[in-house]
Amino acid sequence: MRTQYCGLVSAAYLDQIVTLSGWVHRRRDHGGVIFIDLRDREGLVQVVCDPDRAETFKVAESVRNEFVLQITGKVRRRPAGTENTGLVSGEIEVLCHEIEILNVSATPPFQLDEENLSETTRLTHRVIDLRRPQMQKNMMLRYRTAMAFRRFLDAKGFIDIETPMLTKSTPEGARDYLVPSRVHDGQFFALPQSPQLFKQMLMVAGYDRYYQIVKCFRDEDLRADRQPEFTQVDIETSFLTEAEITAMMEEMIRTIFKEVLSVDLPNPFPRMTYAEAMDRFGSDKPDLRVTLELTDVTDAVKDVAFKVFSGPANSGGRVAAIRVPGGASLSRGEIDEYTKFVGIYGAKGLAYIKVNDVTHPNEACLQSPIVKNLNETALRTILERTGAQSGDLIFFGADKTKVVNDALGALRIKLGHEKGYVNGKAWEPLWVVDFPMFEYDDEDKRWTACHHPFTSPKDEHLALLTSDPGKCLAKAYDLALNGWE
Repeated sequence: MRTQYCGLVSAAYLDQIVTLSGWVHRRRDHGGVIFIDLRDREGLVQVVCDPDRAETFKVAESVRNEFVLQITGKVRRRPAGTENTGLVSGEIEVLCHEIEILNVSATPPFQLDEENLSETTRLTHRVIDLRRPQMQKNMMLRYRTAMAFRRFLDAKGFIDIETPMLTKSTPEGARDYLVPSRVHDGQFFALPQSPQLFKQMLMVAGYDRYYQIVKCFRDEDLRADRQPEFTQVDIETSFLTEAEITAMMEEMIRTIFKEVLSVDLPNPFPRMTYAEAMDRFGSDKPDLRVTLELTDVTDAVKDVAFKVFSGPANSGGRVAAIRVPGGASLSRGEIDEYTKFVGIYGAKGLAYIKVNDVTHPNEACLQSPIVKNLNETALRTILERTGAQSGDLIFFGADKTKVVNDALGALRIKLGHEKGYVNGKAWEPLWVVDFPMFEYDDEDKRWTACHHPFTSPKDEHLALLTSDPGKCLAKAYDLALNGWE
């Protein structure tokens, strides 16, 4: 019977007899003494097999990597100079008294500490992959995070309620996964993209504080932040104000980070309006670690000869710039790659100006094919607003506002992380508030809910619901962290 996990045997167990079970991480034969690193989910412990115990030693000689063993032995200190401070068990070793092979193993397809494994190899041998220390660390992190959420929400009076998995298809942000009904021929259940309707029903039914760590399904293309099957912490409350909800959620996130990662997040989190976030960062979930910002120059280019700028500027579009400090050193090839990148977001091109000498805004000192089509007033305004210095580069986006925001918003993130325009902070939380209540659907020619139909308008904007829906702001808010919602 196992008495302790391998990775938890520490100096507190000195001179005690322990029974351990686990996998052979590594076996070493040093001049007649065999060392076995025995591994389980908690980590490693060094087991020493001495030839003085002939029967045990004979078994140890036949052991290979990934064999499953159970050993019983005495905990003793490692010889001076052989300690491993990187392990909980690094001060001790276990002198093996008994050893039993519970299962043998073929030679593994890869070493567990191998780093550059292809996804195909990992998924083909998923069981072996899940034994890797990094994967086990990920699993334990996920478990500890889920438990921290539960502890916090339980303490706040929330009730964990399961909602149905087989349900009716309702309009959501992606396609549904459908399950054919055996009983009702030709009809289908939909797997939930979120428990949105069910939690609203629970609120109406009087379950005023609900949560669920729930599996959701979205039939959409795989991306870094999108996958068909995912887990979310779903929370809903009644009878709380906007300020009370944000305060509680902020406390929850700070608590999770402290308990799980030992990270102290700022108190309080900074706040920014949706309008400011879109204007400065082109995103409603800005990554504040990136120091680059968008600068609006729409008004400055309305009268220039360059129609790529003046066209959108005079037709309700946007012209914005990103100043890249020291960016004049970017090669033509690099600029071409960034131009291709913004094309993903609908941009038709990526204009730029290399600032060789900021004191003279003319073709001789500003390197770009567009400079000749911009008057001196426009150039001076652009340089002043962006804060450009000699040696900088300025990228431009000019199109419909959404295209400019999407393209330059993504470009600032790419530039920031590739070229090091970051502030060095690990975590940057941010509340984004004052979202629009509605957005106009050009295809359907109507106003639609920006978030979802359950969002309330700000009290002072009630009259705008009918008179000017586009200016109506919602009691809606998102918590962004490092560019993720």
